[in-house]
Amino acid sequence: MASFEIVMPKLGESITQATIIRWLVKEGDPVLEDDNLLDIATDKVDSEIPSPVAGTVEKIFFKENDVVPVGTVIAIIDTGGKEGGRETGSSAKEKAEVSPAGKMSQPAPAQTASDKKASEKIIPSRFYSPLVKQIAQKENISLSELETIKGSGRDGRVQKKDILSFIENRVSAAGQSRAASGIAQPEQEIKTEEKPLMSFESGDVIIEMDRVRRITADHMIKSVQTSAHVTNMLEADVTPVVNWRNRVKDEFEKREGLKLTYLPVFLEAVTKAIKEFPVINSSVDGDRIILKKRINLGIAVALPDTNLIVPVIKNADNLNIAGLAKEITRLASAARNNKLKPEDISDGTFTVTNFGTFRNTIGTPIINQPQVAILGIGTIEKKPAVLETPEGDVIAIRHKMFLSLTYDHRIINGAYAGAWLRKVADYLEQFDHNREI
Repeated sequence: MASFEIVMPKLGESITQATIIRWLVKEGDPVLEDDNLLDIATDKVDSEIPSPVAGTVEKIFFKENDVVPVGTVIAIIDTGGKEGGRETGSSAKEKAEVSPAGKMSQPAPAQTASDKKASEKIIPSRFYSPLVKQIAQKENISLSELETIKGSGRDGRVQKKDILSFIENRVSAAGQSRAASGIAQPEQEIKTEEKPLMSFESGDVIIEMDRVRRITADHMIKSVQTSAHVTNMLEADVTPVVNWRNRVKDEFEKREGLKLTYLPVFLEAVTKAIKEFPVINSSVDGDRIILKKRINLGIAVALPDTNLIVPVIKNADNLNIAGLAKEITRLASAARNNKLKPEDISDGTFTVTNFGTFRNTIGTPIINQPQVAILGIGTIEKKPAVLETPEGDVIAIRHKMFLSLTYDHRIINGAYAGAWLRKVADYLEQFDHNREI
């Protein structure tokens, strides 16, 4: 009997684990190749994991809401062939206990008879999110205590604010009990996290952050805490680009079946400038700088639910403007329809955010870790400008836009960043408006 291991896929350079949201199969179920086995969630996207083979689900090693390291075996598919080509279910399970670094994880302490009996007595009566479970574990809240918390969510689900309120009330009650008995509270027990006082008025609407927004917020805070953010800005004259697009856009749409925007032109200029200034396309690992060989450009996409996601154009420097336009359209459409695959959001080396789409002039974006820089593109506006001509200076109407580069000042200084940004502007200002698409 041959077995095939299903492992948690590599979901990105900075992502080391994923949460199993829902199993779509159970042990003993037959599956065909490309049948979806489970849904997983990372800090950026929810994904369906298909089966690469046909067979029968022999073993599932993790349950829903488990957080699993990338590369860990999560299930075994019996392919029905002769024994020999794959590991058996038992050996795969041993491998599942190996961490991504290759070290065998420590076995869980054996349950005593009394522990097992106690755990069997309490069965959760409702769903608890991974966040609530994490808080409960950190604060030593038992399942029996969780069951007593009144949830404010749908179907009585316990939300973050419910468990935090429970913790606060429990600490307050413990303090009152000590005060009544004349016992002083230890300093560490009365020390609480400082946060701004929040007031509410009649008519205020309270909206719980969804999972993607919570994790994105955490990612942004960590980025600011990790990198020394500095932003350089300049205004570029993109009149040649505007004139070129106006000339070729109808032909391009007729030929390719999609609209030609300015973004692929900007991305081409970015890839050219990166080749001349490679530190822009790097990451920091402790005291080491890792210069990335590939240029994989992330493009920030706003979603209908107001969240943000960054799909990645792989090997962007190998694509011409038409190829970049097709990839931008494909990834943006997949993002807005929740059809992105894990590989679509992984391994980015540099990010571009185009807030000019919303007619914003300039901005200071936050670095997308573990990258070291991000380019912001503002809206294009007609402006009067002084031009030097053989007959003297003249004032003309030109198309101008701001570029803003936020970079990690730990490894990129202002001169290097400024030179790279100037190089991007030079490519745009010197763009050949007679170029064929």
